[in-house]
Amino acid sequence: MHFKSLATHLAIFASATAIPLAERDGCTPAVRQEWRKLPRETQQSYIEAVKCLKTKPSRLGKNLTTSLYDDFPYAHAHLALPVIHFVASFLPWHRYFVHVYEKALQDCGYKGVATYWDWTLDVANVSTSSIWDAETGFGGNGAGSDNCIADGPFKDFPMEYIQTESNKHCLRRTFNDATEEVGDVMARYYTPAIVETISHSASYNDYHIALESGPHGAVHSGIGGDMSPASSPNDPIFFLHHGQIDRLWTLWQAANPANRTMEYSGIRTQDQFDGVTPPAATLEDIMPMFGLADDVAVKEYMNTQAGPLCYRYE
Repeated sequence: MHFKSLATHLAIFASATAIPLAERDGCTPAVRQEWRKLPRETQQSYIEAVKCLKTKPSRLGKNLTTSLYDDFPYAHAHLALPVIHFVASFLPWHRYFVHVYEKALQDCGYKGVATYWDWTLDVANVSTSSIWDAETGFGGNGAGSDNCIADGPFKDFPMEYIQTESNKHCLRRTFNDATEEVGDVMARYYTPAIVETISHSASYNDYHIALESGPHGAVHSGIGGDMSPASSPNDPIFFLHHGQIDRLWTLWQAANPANRTMEYSGIRTQDQFDGVTPPAATLEDIMPMFGLADDVAVKEYMNTQAGPLCYRYE
């Protein structure tokens, strides 16, 4: 579901009015760093906080017996289509989702802030990137008939869902190049040159479609396993991947902040399959969080140093 052709999603869009949002008073931005720049103790604290989420009860209010950790893939899977993918809110919704996750980690004792994985640094050999290191990263590829990851902090870590269905399993990865081979892990679709080309998109609608359909989807599909279905937040690397997606969006915004900070356009949902034009997106649209956090307006999450947010990227 993650790697769709760009042409499929170019047909319909509408512009939303850009309403300036005042910068937050007293905001001294926290600095989000690339994972490999974090001190070792911060990396360890992050991993322990991720594991801690498994000890916290579900907050979705649906009589679930699963954990807060499992709330994230469950909520994402329920909202994936038609609400948060291949629609205008893809970027602000996932910005909010990462923010909610960051706060959950901090509630579990993590003293740092959200981080990201800059996969453009690894395109020469993604499968051997240090992000997969068993000690300083997130463990590597899956192995055996079940494709369970073979090492790292999340080896034997139980997952509860595939898509929206209960399905207990190990954390799975199946590195691939769109064949049965590991190959380049689809890195040909998220090279620095491709990211640079996308950064020249003239409108928000063009930008979010190109970023989601290209690099975003290719990383999901190339890692495979639990990163492929809508329950992809099962894999902790999801949040570092979306930290990178958010970082790239902030760079696009920063290239023309007066116009782009609040620029927002596209379709609101994908649920109009009867020949009717999908509704146009606006900054007043409400982003649902399925009980993980409050449902909020898009406009609250357009500026990383305004409203509830106060961070920047290194």
